[in-house]
Amino acid sequence: MSAPVVAVRTPARRETADLTAPGRGPSRIAVWIALLIVAIAFFLPFLWLLIASIQPGAALSAHINWHFSTRNFKDVLNADTVYRPMLNSFIISAGTALITVAAAVLAAYPLSRHRSRFGRILMYSILFSTGLPITAVMVPVYTMYSQFELTDSVPALILFMAASSLPFAIWMMKNFMDGVPVSLEEAAWTDGAGWLQSLRRIVLPLMVPGLTVVFVFTFVLQWGNFFVPFILLQAPESQPASVTIYTFFSTYGQVAYGQLAAFAILYTAPVVLLYSAMSRVFGGAFSLTGAVKG
Repeated sequence: MSAPVVAVRTPARRETADLTAPGRGPSRIAVWIALLIVAIAFFLPFLWLLIASIQPGAALSAHINWHFSTRNFKDVLNADTVYRPMLNSFIISAGTALITVAAAVLAAYPLSRHRSRFGRILMYSILFSTGLPITAVMVPVYTMYSQFELTDSVPALILFMAASSLPFAIWMMKNFMDGVPVSLEEAAWTDGAGWLQSLRRIVLPLMVPGLTVVFVFTFVLQWGNFFVPFILLQAPESQPASVTIYTFFSTYGQVAYGQLAAFAILYTAPVVLLYSAMSRVFGGAFSLTGAVKG
């Protein structure tokens, strides 16, 4: 007759696990303190913008008082300061994002669907090209644009900005396209569809969130681009808001801080609204579960 098996509890190990578990004890307090410091560091500049934008005669150091006014917003809300530069920024950013998304789709499709021994090397080369500083190529680009008389041309500027945004967009688009099962396209190929039809009718509808992410990322990146439009656009009526913001800095070092804060809020608002709208619509991760029946 065999002896009964007795379960032995190990309270010491359980206590050790409780002490080292994440989110418990002093480690949790340290994490919350670190997060609070980071939040304050990010919140204080925005607090200065809000206070300085509604205070007449605001200075570099904002003081909270009850003398509020909308004078700074009235001073900047005109065609030369806000309306035309904002429209130029929207045309340049949206045009760049649309061209980048279209080109990234066509470039990412063969990288995602066709396997090659040089595919990984090509992807790493594309990723490496994203690390090249834009300042390193602006001198030859400006020389080329000057020779072909393409300076002060918004379409030429959009093409260059799309080319500079394309490497990282291809990398992201390829990762999104890898999530679409190839078996869906194989069924379409069996029915006689070509690769362009399967891409347009099957792959793209399933990766709409991915297309949106690439579009928003490119739009926001080019919305804040200052250096490239500053070099390639000399006409004031063609410059975007990222360049005209320097009109608030005078030649003698004086800065209209109140108007600058009001303009910064207006300049940031479209990007924040776009990001909020897209995150609300495509906030959840898209899933292809159930698309293929086994």
